[in-house]
Amino acid sequence: MHLPPADAPLTRDRILAAAENVIRRFGPAKATVVDVARALGVSHAAVYRHVATKAELRDLVVARWAEATMPPLRAIAAKPGPATLRLRRLFDALIAVKRRRSADDPELFAAYRTLAADARSVAAAHVDELVGLAAMIIRAGVKEGTFRSVDPVAAGRAVLVATYRFHHPAHAAEWLDPAIDAAYDDVWQLLMDGLCVAKSPG
Repeated sequence: MHLPPADAPLTRDRILAAAENVIRRFGPAKATVVDVARALGVSHAAVYRHVATKAELRDLVVARWAEATMPPLRAIAAKPGPATLRLRRLFDALIAVKRRRSADDPELFAAYRTLAADARSVAAAHVDELVGLAAMIIRAGVKEGTFRSVDPVAAGRAVLVATYRFHHPAHAAEWLDPAIDAAYDDVWQLLMDGLCVAKSPG
């Protein structure tokens, strides 16, 4: 991870980058204004001009982490194409980005799990956006006649919940199971059997 130069102006982005580095090195308990100020070599009063409380700092760290996962997912949801393929690509990409971040930065990934448990409103907003992206695709699938006439938001949330084992950080230890991809395929097939319009015999 590239940190801003030590003499860079003190901005919220610089504070959050420093917070991530502190958390990575020392754990989530160090996600405090005082610890981050010490890492930056500035007074805690200087940091407080950008971040009001320790809780806000932690929420911002979780929001920054969650936001970094979203651009490729938004791009997939916005692209045209058959809804079944777009929905699968959306969840494939979600799973891939979570696994990659778990493997590439395990310390921060583990800390994120701890911090997200307290940053409930931030985590809920992240989930709501994921549901919204899935709903966008499902809505298009209903319109094109591929998916049954369902409530897109409810169906999007159901698909997200049904696939939690494959992308939710709480299940990260299971992602090393060599059978995990086959299990994902099986779950996905069941979901599509329930969501897709049944084909006429013959």
